[in-house]
Amino acid sequence: MEKKRMDDYEPGPLPSPKQLDRFGFVKQDLGNSPEGLTKGRSAYEFEREERRVRKWRKMIGVGGSDWKHYVRRKPHVVKRRIRKGIPDCLRGLVWQLISGSRDLLLMNPGVYEQLVIYETSASELDIIRDISRTFPSHVFFQQRHGPGQRSLYNVLKAYSVFDREVGYVQGMGFLAGLLLLYMSEEDAFWLLVALLKGAVHAPMQGLYQVGLPLVQQYLFQFDHLVKEHMPKLGEHFIQEMVNPSMYASQWFITIFSYSFPFNLALRIWDVFLYEGVKIVFKVGLALLKYCHDDLVKLPFEKLIHALRNFPEDAMDPDTLLPMAYSFKISKRLEELQQEYDKKNGKVVQPLESSEIQKQ
Repeated sequence: MEKKRMDDYEPGPLPSPKQLDRFGFVKQDLGNSPEGLTKGRSAYEFEREERRVRKWRKMIGVGGSDWKHYVRRKPHVVKRRIRKGIPDCLRGLVWQLISGSRDLLLMNPGVYEQLVIYETSASELDIIRDISRTFPSHVFFQQRHGPGQRSLYNVLKAYSVFDREVGYVQGMGFLAGLLLLYMSEEDAFWLLVALLKGAVHAPMQGLYQVGLPLVQQYLFQFDHLVKEHMPKLGEHFIQEMVNPSMYASQWFITIFSYSFPFNLALRIWDVFLYEGVKIVFKVGLALLKYCHDDLVKLPFEKLIHALRNFPEDAMDPDTLLPMAYSFKISKRLEELQQEYDKKNGKVVQPLESSEIQKQ
């Protein structure tokens, strides 16, 4: 039987119109929606947002022309502003600038088109099967085989051909889907390449390789950090035989884009693209710290449920992220990586103090 490709499918009917939040997700309940957090914004808040956008436009220049110069001159200002959140109207452009993907795109004209149109992937049927599971409540991805699902298919198929060692793994859909809400297919593809191949930070393709080697390393590091920063909770986890693989794997595989409020996921991604994966560890620690006093009292089943379903107040970015930034873990992450490599028989490079960022 001939294998069906995405182009062979006719778009399904358009979903019936529903009330959407400001990010394009179907509203379930205003209280649980990111839109609920913006209800009743005052004229003062709108004016403050406009001022923030003007500052950002001045900082990045037309089409990002001033960005590299500004980052070199005022790195601390850039870091502080990114931690406060990139204005949504500029998010797509800034993400490309801070990830290094814009440079990859300019250096590889025509490559994405070649991968999409002329190459075939062994993962095509797997991608088609999983497409409808990616942000199913977002208006862009709701129409079966519609423009959103086709764009997602194209990006994932192109990456599976570009990097045949990784190919396609289901969790990648949430990364690509999130990017497509802020940029074109080609831009989203090169940002995925920048992340997994390590254009700016350490390569992350190990999140999706056979055996998920990088996930195993991150969970080892996170387990130690929990025990060191919250010994009482760490001890409770040991007693209840709970380990991070039971609740934290998705945090790393999808960078919090899978089951967390979208407004929180965006703020985490702003920092993740600029500062690297350490923000995932910091947010994870902050979530546990915020709920610490409740978690230490729970037996196994209720504990697992709580670790997969954090309360709404714990996921307010303006509360959670300052708590996350308070954890200073860069040096310890480096040490734990060396410990993990040694434990697994890898050659360990000596630590260079100049390579360790203090934040």
